[in-house]
Amino acid sequence: MGKFAEGKAFLQTDDKYQSGSTIVKKGWGQMIPAKKNNPGEKKQLYSNSKPTDSQPQTHCSFCMNKESCRTVRSMTKLMNILIERGKPQEAQAIFNNLIEGGHKPSLVTYTTLLAALTIQKRFNSIHSIMSQVEENGMEPDSIFFNAVINAFSESGNMEEAMDTFWKMKESGLTPTTSTYNTLIKGYGIAGKPEESVKLLDLMSREGNVKPNLRTYNVLVRAWCNEKNIMEAWNVMHKMAASGMKPDAVTYNTIATAYAQNGEADQAEEVIVEMEHNGVQPNGRTCGIIISGYCKEGKIKEALRFARRMKEYGVHPNLVIFNLLIKGFVAIMDRDGVDEVLALMKEFRVNPDVITYSTIMNAWSTAGFMDKCKEIFDDMGKAGIKPDAHAYSILAKGYVRAQEPEKAEELLMTMIKLGFHPNVVIFTTIISGWCSDGSMDRAIEVFDKMCEHGVSPNLKTFETLMWGYSEAKQPWRAEEILQIMKAFGVHPQKSTFLLLAEAWRATGLTKEAKRILSKIKNKERTNEMEAEEEIPVESLERLYHKEATTASYPNLLQIPNVVSSDQKGSAAALKKGRMLLRDADSSLECSWFATTSMYLSHSCKSGARLPIICQKQPLGQVGMYSQLANSCTVVFLN
Repeated sequence: MGKFAEGKAFLQTDDKYQSGSTIVKKGWGQMIPAKKNNPGEKKQLYSNSKPTDSQPQTHCSFCMNKESCRTVRSMTKLMNILIERGKPQEAQAIFNNLIEGGHKPSLVTYTTLLAALTIQKRFNSIHSIMSQVEENGMEPDSIFFNAVINAFSESGNMEEAMDTFWKMKESGLTPTTSTYNTLIKGYGIAGKPEESVKLLDLMSREGNVKPNLRTYNVLVRAWCNEKNIMEAWNVMHKMAASGMKPDAVTYNTIATAYAQNGEADQAEEVIVEMEHNGVQPNGRTCGIIISGYCKEGKIKEALRFARRMKEYGVHPNLVIFNLLIKGFVAIMDRDGVDEVLALMKEFRVNPDVITYSTIMNAWSTAGFMDKCKEIFDDMGKAGIKPDAHAYSILAKGYVRAQEPEKAEELLMTMIKLGFHPNVVIFTTIISGWCSDGSMDRAIEVFDKMCEHGVSPNLKTFETLMWGYSEAKQPWRAEEILQIMKAFGVHPQKSTFLLLAEAWRATGLTKEAKRILSKIKNKERTNEMEAEEEIPVESLERLYHKEATTASYPNLLQIPNVVSSDQKGSAAALKKGRMLLRDADSSLECSWFATTSMYLSHSCKSGARLPIICQKQPLGQVGMYSQLANSCTVVFLN
């Protein structure tokens, strides 16, 4: 007992965990969070565990007699399988079905449930499970204790993780190396690697448990997460002194820390240390270094290292090649892309849809749609099926090239092939027709969007408003506000600023001020989210300033909204379409632009990449895009 007390005192710290303090009642399993507690958590987990007057509860005779129940065993095994397959929610559903069926979960079942909830980061459930185990008269074993410790550690609540650790020892159970590894990991998550070091020292003082390779790797990662690479190296020295050899995981962790710190050259030096200690660099090691160089913009250094990979017995994979192509495209270095393509041939690595799409995007951004379409066609000839992203690149390119009819044809092709265009693609094509001045065609595309169950978003409606503004029909733009309500889309400050500009552009400044006053009213009633309260006078000054500087060029700017399609109800879509038709709407070019290339895919042997020097759009206030003069210089073969 003296040794136990000594160990506990050894780990005692003044730094208490603050965010998860607890009230401890009689029994270790009845710790109830005093903060961040979710009262409905236990009710949700065990809502079917008690009978009700309206629904009598059946009971399993085996479970009632405390005999081994085959159903419980089978369902627990199924829960474990689901967790291994990455489906913890389904595992939890199986547990709920057991309760509903009148079965009594075993300790193994509760342990499995705890693992499922930990994966889902439902840490408020920990105490509920602990209480249920105690209420059912179960004696926790070492596996259950370890699961509780892991749950608390994953949540960063190291105070309760350590309390559980001491309770485990008090109950006569011996913590294993895995237990210590979990605690060391937890202190790393909590940002306290110095406490992890104390645990390592405690392990060395214990006679029945010793650190293993994972112990040291977890501690190395803890220091690297705190960007203290020097201490990470010290752990490696301790590792070597204990007679344990670092592995590729150890070195990769340190290499990752260097790369994330903008020191890819130091990450490359890690390979020298690996070779010195007889550790073979692997694909991940090389990927870390190449990714680091690309992140720093040192694409040629990344290519140089890729060529050296053969020396280490590692062949670059498609992920690395796509990363290199993306890097060279970003700096518009066509020769670099050609070198990568040649290297791919040398290593017999075939391009995929990502490779092709990246080069497509480069040609599209340069305005060379013939070349972009050629790459697209070559992709099909190579037996690679274009994905939705490849189609969207082509569609955006046609809109940029003022060819909305081709973009719409492509949209229909996508639908026929079973693709589901999202709101971004629809809005892009709508904006193309707006830029062309064909508002009727824009509305037709809007109708198709609704017919296919894709709900328009704020950008879609603001694009419509912009179109009416350009058409000198501000009253139509204002009608869009009512249509937005039908779709459940709330106007923002940018919406009102755009509408005010539409009125001002026709010389009706009184109407413009009326719209600006709505912004003030919205702010007063706290209906505008995440907006600072700005006096109307300031808004007017801002608005007048923007009105004199904002330009609406014919060069289309493509909306770039990262948003999942939310399918609106049929009634809402129908109502919105009817309102829009009643308003005789039309739509015009997208304001919320993105001229930056998203380069995620591309490749074609022999294709020469365009070189583009393009000045990007400058800042935008609310709806307005201020575009600098665009200069595109293209060097062709």
